[in-house]
Amino acid sequence: MSDADVTLAGDPPAHVAIIMDGNGRWAQARGLPRIEGHRRGVGTVRMISETATELGIDAVTLYCLSSENWKRPQAELDFLMHLLEQYLIEERRTIMDQGLRLRVIGRRDRLPQAVIEQMNRTLEMSADNPGTQLVLAIDYGGRDEITRAARSLATAVAAGKLNVDDIDEARFGQHLYTEGLPEIDLMIRTGGDMRVSNFLLWQISYAELWVTETCWPEFDRNLFITALNEFATRQRRFGGLNVNE
Repeated sequence: MSDADVTLAGDPPAHVAIIMDGNGRWAQARGLPRIEGHRRGVGTVRMISETATELGIDAVTLYCLSSENWKRPQAELDFLMHLLEQYLIEERRTIMDQGLRLRVIGRRDRLPQAVIEQMNRTLEMSADNPGTQLVLAIDYGGRDEITRAARSLATAVAAGKLNVDDIDEARFGQHLYTEGLPEIDLMIRTGGDMRVSNFLLWQISYAELWVTETCWPEFDRNLFITALNEFATRQRRFGGLNVNE
């Protein structure tokens, strides 16, 4: 399949979530510093956004930094923050040209002020774009998100603004970072590990999972199309049965 060919077996998923794993391992296997894997991975992000735009995918959520990643060496964290700031600046033209609507989920209180400033500027610039929503999960943890949602609902009940009997799945979802986004149809993980790593725990309840041994810096357009095609062939029952079963 050439880069110009896009052949899907069916409709694309409305929302794809991706755990971008294997940057450090990819670099170390080549005798390079771990940070080189992160640098190389930016090109893969660009490919994903371009392909998603071309195929009309509504939203793509990328796991950029987990709440647990703060345990990494400070030098690597400093580089990741610098890389994120660079991305938010240097990719503005691409974001605007593709009509991408940037969104960021996760905590912001632990991010450097310089990153927050560039983030806010790019968010504001792209707010009215009509295309794919590019969602960056930064300092994000699924358990933390659910805890914050529960705390928000409990506060509303305690203040008399909400009746406890009115809390259902839909109401709970309104208090999550992903409020307003389509349901996640497909979760992709690169790097081969078979776990979800505290990513979008509520939102992936019925998502299809697709894992590849390929590390993120080498995850290319053909593999992305392969994942989308496999998704299109799966029978999604959502707890029910097919007519012929």
